[in-house]
Amino acid sequence: MRTLGCHARVASLASVLCCASLALAAAPATAAPSAHIRGTLPAGDGWASADGGTTGGAGADRAHTFTVTNRAQLAKALDGADGGPRTIYVKGTIDANTDDSGEPLSCADYATDGYTLDAYLAAYDPATWGDAQPSGLLEDARAASAAKQAKRVKLAVPSHTTIVGVGRDARLLGASLQITGADNVIIRNLTFEDAFDCFPAWDPTDGADGAWNSEYDNLVVYGSTHVWADHNTFTDGRRPDSAQPRYYGQLYQQHDGELDVVRGADLVTASWNVFADHDKTLMIGNSDSAGATDRGKLRVTLHHNVFENIVERAPRVRFGKVDVYNNHYIAPADGYSYSWGVGVESQLYAEANAFTLPGSADPAKVIKKWKGTALTEKNNCVGGKPLDLLAAHNAGVPGERLGDDAGWTPALRTRVDAPGAVPGVVDRRAGAGRLFFQPWTTLLVGDRRAGAGRL
Repeated sequence: MRTLGCHARVASLASVLCCASLALAAAPATAAPSAHIRGTLPAGDGWASADGGTTGGAGADRAHTFTVTNRAQLAKALDGADGGPRTIYVKGTIDANTDDSGEPLSCADYATDGYTLDAYLAAYDPATWGDAQPSGLLEDARAASAAKQAKRVKLAVPSHTTIVGVGRDARLLGASLQITGADNVIIRNLTFEDAFDCFPAWDPTDGADGAWNSEYDNLVVYGSTHVWADHNTFTDGRRPDSAQPRYYGQLYQQHDGELDVVRGADLVTASWNVFADHDKTLMIGNSDSAGATDRGKLRVTLHHNVFENIVERAPRVRFGKVDVYNNHYIAPADGYSYSWGVGVESQLYAEANAFTLPGSADPAKVIKKWKGTALTEKNNCVGGKPLDLLAAHNAGVPGERLGDDAGWTPALRTRVDAPGAVPGVVDRRAGAGRLFFQPWTTLLVGDRRAGAGRL
């Protein structure tokens, strides 16, 4: 077992408690195994358990229970026109970039109306085109080509659906699951890999030097309610951004987010997932001007997740009441930007998390102000030691000071581990393929089972 920063190997109960004075009511840590076997969200487990809870496809009859092994079968199983509960078991790898007969599709197969990357690069080179938005035949051809790919890789998920991977190797390759206008959805035990965009768009006005922008988040929760994402792995996998070329001096970015919760979505719990090797990872609220749809919504819980080699947005929050606890953040050796983005009218509550930062990463950068005013930050650890991350931010970035009160206190938590225990508990058990390997440690304040020798 690798040794990580916020050490799970504690010498004594006292050394755990130095980073574990939790000012909250924690229920016993032994979540009922039957709840996990049934595949429904346990009561009190984050925001998705509120207002009736999340049961997904529980109760699906035989006609609405599917085992799928390719894209065509998955698309058919997702046809929820009758509105009844459905459970979909994913077996093996499903490649979204395939035709109806299962033959692979390349970017060239989607290209239409004369689009080629070489022609696009020549047409919109800032040295000759300037800083105006791309327009004309080649931009139209890029958009038409992108639309062809979108029809293949975007897969809509209806209400009252559970999608669960079978075993340890269930994988959605190049797919973007779209939970749009739905209610009561569960996504578990899947590896989401490389939802890549063949046709990124050049925006010369994005930032000081322009940027390439892509589509296709791995998982999108758009205007939907009661969604539970549990024990999944999200990764760029075979196509890391670091391996992509640069055009016009900027990274040819072919990935968007790994998980986005946007456009009035509400009551979401993301637990025991691995988010890995990605740049702009998890966005909650997509626009500063979306208050009409987002105020009072975007309530999301993130707990017991691993964020490894993530550059930024873990998460970046607008408007929502977002509870972030017991996550392990393993920052990349190079290029780390921030983890918690405090956006407009956001109410982020961050507690009992563990950070493993390289020597090059300044703890003051963990928090980033994006027009927000405050967050609650308490009892978090960096490198195995307690650190007031908000104080570090305010001292290190005095021009972006934030207040210390998000204005609410989370109540929907079934277990809270001491932050010193988080790497040991979470790293071994989060992610796809580990659905039924549940934690046995508690390490709760006042629990006599806590401490060395009692795992």
